[in-house]
Amino acid sequence: MAELLVREVLTKRDLRKFIYLPAEIHKNDPEWLPPIYMDEWELFDSKRNRAFNYSDTALWLAFRGKKPVGRIMGIINRRYNEIHGENHGRFSFMECFEDQEVFHALISTAEKWAREKGMEKLVGPLGFSDKDPQGFQIEGFEYPSFIVSATNSPYMPVMLEREGFEKKVDLVNYFIRIPEKLPEIYERAYTRISRNNQFRVIEFKSKQEIKKYILPVLELLNQTFIEIYGFVPLYDQEKMDLAKRYLMILDPQFVKVVESEGKMVGFAVGIPDISEGIKAAKGKLFPFGFIRILKASRRSRKLLMMLGGIKKEFRNQGIDVLMAVKIIDSCIRHKMDSIDVHLVLETNKTMIGECERIGGQILKKWRIYHKPL
Repeated sequence: MAELLVREVLTKRDLRKFIYLPAEIHKNDPEWLPPIYMDEWELFDSKRNRAFNYSDTALWLAFRGKKPVGRIMGIINRRYNEIHGENHGRFSFMECFEDQEVFHALISTAEKWAREKGMEKLVGPLGFSDKDPQGFQIEGFEYPSFIVSATNSPYMPVMLEREGFEKKVDLVNYFIRIPEKLPEIYERAYTRISRNNQFRVIEFKSKQEIKKYILPVLELLNQTFIEIYGFVPLYDQEKMDLAKRYLMILDPQFVKVVESEGKMVGFAVGIPDISEGIKAAKGKLFPFGFIRILKASRRSRKLLMMLGGIKKEFRNQGIDVLMAVKIIDSCIRHKMDSIDVHLVLETNKTMIGECERIGGQILKKWRIYHKPL
């Protein structure tokens, strides 16, 4: 067997190998969902991804001879550590063939790097923030993958546990069938709350109408997600970068905003599932990939709930019901048959309660691990 070598990614040529290695690892898996490669090039570009400004990072590739057989990224998010009083490093974007020796070489490299940087613990898989894929999937491999979630093979968490890593926290995916009729508890609550003139639901017909709400929505995201594990508040330019990333695939009719006395107090953002389009395009937008993705968006019968939040002082006043009813109404109008609510932290009892109240079932589960250094 050829010699195993782990080396840091320092050239554009090696970065290309890093980005495209998962496609080689999963080439025999017809259900594997590739990333959108244009986003990947931006994600790993220190000049374009502003998270590099407040993070220490390193990327490594493992080779057997000349063949790349694994990859891993190390991240120390100094901003997150400062906000939360932690001294933790992260590993992320880890992929390899089913080979414990390769896995050990990669994770040991990340551990050593974080230890030398003065970190006390290594956690992951976890990217720059919770907007990157989180955790290793541990359940639900029989169900289709979707964007912004980890797409690892089942052997990856097994190999990680052999290296002494233990559970930090789990995230789940709720699958909800669109009901023909809203549950009675929702109808009663919606009727009661809609009589209250304190709250106004704003709906959209065009992307142009959404634009002026982008920064306020993402500022509210900063306020409402601060308690979410892994979340890092966004600077204004990062907000615009995130908006630009998703504006193309947003369907305005699945964006809902709630105002009280002219101020935004809640929001919900869903997008039609475009996974089949990404597969057909093999993750490439050009020359014709974006057409396949747009077609998939129009044909999709599944809605992915991407973001949602309610200002703390307005929680438990029915705003969640207002937005849920409006989202479901839009789904019914567009002949959607289901909703995927994904990457819900197991500690988020409010969101879990809402999903289960409307008949949601857990299909997939991801796990973030940790290990003292």
